[in-house]
Amino acid sequence: MATDKSAPLWERLERPAPAPRQTLSPQRIAMAAVAVADAEGLEAITMRRLATELGVAPMAPYRYVSGKDDLLELMVDHVYAGMRLPGGLGWRESLHALAVSTRELMLEHRWLAQLPPQAKLALTPSRMAVAEQSLMALDGLGLDPDMMMGVFRGVDAYVQGAMSYDSAVDEFMSEQSLSSGDELRTELAPLMAWHMRTGHYPAYEHYLRTATRKDDRQWQFDLGLNCLLDGIAARLKI
Repeated sequence: MATDKSAPLWERLERPAPAPRQTLSPQRIAMAAVAVADAEGLEAITMRRLATELGVAPMAPYRYVSGKDDLLELMVDHVYAGMRLPGGLGWRESLHALAVSTRELMLEHRWLAQLPPQAKLALTPSRMAVAEQSLMALDGLGLDPDMMMGVFRGVDAYVQGAMSYDSAVDEFMSEQSLSSGDELRTELAPLMAWHMRTGHYPAYEHYLRTATRKDDRQWQFDLGLNCLLDGIAARLKI
């Protein structure tokens, strides 16, 4: 498959392969790249490494992808392909399922929170399908198209933000060889103690002394998500 850089990746992949037999396919390429990224992170992904994993010549993957940007799009589409919202639910249940499924996907594939901007914004078929299902769940509620997109993007932004923060914490803990929230707090204790001694943060100090769910990320995520959905329902009267 000759690579025409002037056409979008997904348009190129829809074209029939010129040879009757192919040792590669977009699915094989994506699966191999995802496996490497899951095990070693995005920095381990190179076209040469990919060819090695696939057991093909270094230039062979270029029949389908023009470089790493295309490869990242292919990887994103591959992992989103299995994400489908259950049918027959109301708008709130559908968007709750969207948020939970996206979080689970990002927990399984940690590199999704570390994608460069082009890959984060990639309009892949599988991601478009998820967006379509989400918008359809909001259809018929009396919302105009801008409101529907705003609700969808608001829920998605909540998940992305929560997972980006968790990813940063996990990366810092890995770099510092920390294995628990208690160890993380011990690491940050000198700086935190200085802040508390200033007396400027009484509410935060109360949190530090009395909170019991500091490391319960699932509970924190669920609370924030339900507050967001409550706010959408109250604001839009749906």
